[in-house]
Amino acid sequence: METHSSPSAPRLRRTLTLWDLILYGVIVIQPVAPMSVFGVLSDRGRGHVVTAILIAMVAMLFTAISYGRMARAYPSAGSAFTYVAHEVNPAAGYVTGWSMVMDYMLNPLICTVWCAGQAHQFAPGVPSWIWKIFFGIVFTLLNLRGIKTSARINSAMALLMGMVVVAVFVAAAHYIFAAPHAPVSYLTPFYDRNTFNWGNLFGCTSIAVLTYIGFDGISTLSEEAENPRRNILLATVLTCLVIGVLSAVEVYVAQLIWPATEPFPDVNTAYSYVAGRAWQPLFPVVGFTLLLANFGSGFGAQIGAARLLYGMGRSNALPKSFFGAVDPKSHVPRNSVIFVGVVAVVGAFLLEIVAGYKTYALGTHLTWDTFTRIMNGGEAYGLGAEMLNFGALIAFMGVNLAALLRYFVRAETKKLGYLLPPVLGFLICLGLWLNLSKPAKIVGAIWMAVGIIFGAIKTRGFRGNLIDFELPPEEA
Repeated sequence: METHSSPSAPRLRRTLTLWDLILYGVIVIQPVAPMSVFGVLSDRGRGHVVTAILIAMVAMLFTAISYGRMARAYPSAGSAFTYVAHEVNPAAGYVTGWSMVMDYMLNPLICTVWCAGQAHQFAPGVPSWIWKIFFGIVFTLLNLRGIKTSARINSAMALLMGMVVVAVFVAAAHYIFAAPHAPVSYLTPFYDRNTFNWGNLFGCTSIAVLTYIGFDGISTLSEEAENPRRNILLATVLTCLVIGVLSAVEVYVAQLIWPATEPFPDVNTAYSYVAGRAWQPLFPVVGFTLLLANFGSGFGAQIGAARLLYGMGRSNALPKSFFGAVDPKSHVPRNSVIFVGVVAVVGAFLLEIVAGYKTYALGTHLTWDTFTRIMNGGEAYGLGAEMLNFGALIAFMGVNLAALLRYFVRAETKKLGYLLPPVLGFLICLGLWLNLSKPAKIVGAIWMAVGIIFGAIKTRGFRGNLIDFELPPEEA
């Protein structure tokens, strides 16, 4: 039901056009989104990154339709937690919300891991584990000062990324068509019978979902969009389509330049090596651009996670005296920011150790050299990405289920258009979730079990007030 405020009450202006919403979505997701995770995708899928990106795009398109439709029903909120809690039941909403907390906490963590890996490429004399501590401290200190990234900086970053993408495409075209090298098979990135395996493909696709993380943020702009009942849905779908096509082209040319049968020096920063092979000056340019992109993402993700914990603390879901505290000078949830920073640094080390022992036998004697190799390894980013997608895919399944119940099951008129998108979106996301790696599923299951126990205690078996997982509004 729409609430009408008095004429004198300030209201948000509906000034965002469909193009503004799409541009916002592309900026949030980033036009270089697949470059950071390309090496991990190629390694997991033994090539076939293009196919994985496109399959993930189909899943996200169906889910985007569900998000757009749910934004009509709840124009003042854009949270999967809200949709599921109201349309399915509070307990399912809590599970969805807890999976969102996992996403928020892991995002700054994997950005810390990636930035450390790229910085190690620029300064190999400094071990990667030192860079992890450095970026964790920098993210925390900046957020404690209350520094906010403006829309102009975001737009400038998007323009810079766009220019780099164009430069990569031009260099790739010259390398592929003009430079003398072995014959290129233009269909191999889609399908290579020598390396194809369904398990590898769907495992790769489960990680490729990371490319699209953030598209649901468009739904939070419902109160500022022109004709939101139409434009939010269109913008969400078109953003996924634009990012999907752009991402597919980026990884397609990368696989033509660097065949999947050839290992990367570092899977975390693989795209920098691809760009450097196409044109050597691009190696530092792409690396620096991706470092800036992930730095911005990590910085923003940390304050987002801190705000979510602050909101939970303010509503007494977490200890209010600690998580609900706000610094009187910077107006920043100081304790929550520090907590997320500590989790990011400690978690980055734990991820490296867990991922490292997938390579080294459990019986290997842990010498300092072995420890250093593990800390400089690139396996942690992939494991962290899968753990993040563990929570994201649960949220996506929840939104598809909520849309199905609201617009088809409870609707007086049953329409096929309200049945197929949420059902297909749910089933594809479920398939991708089941194909996450075993370590990611084990850690994710532990996280969810702890959350369910915590929620059951706080709500007396989910019979009390629902724990709030909404981000609190920013104060002026």
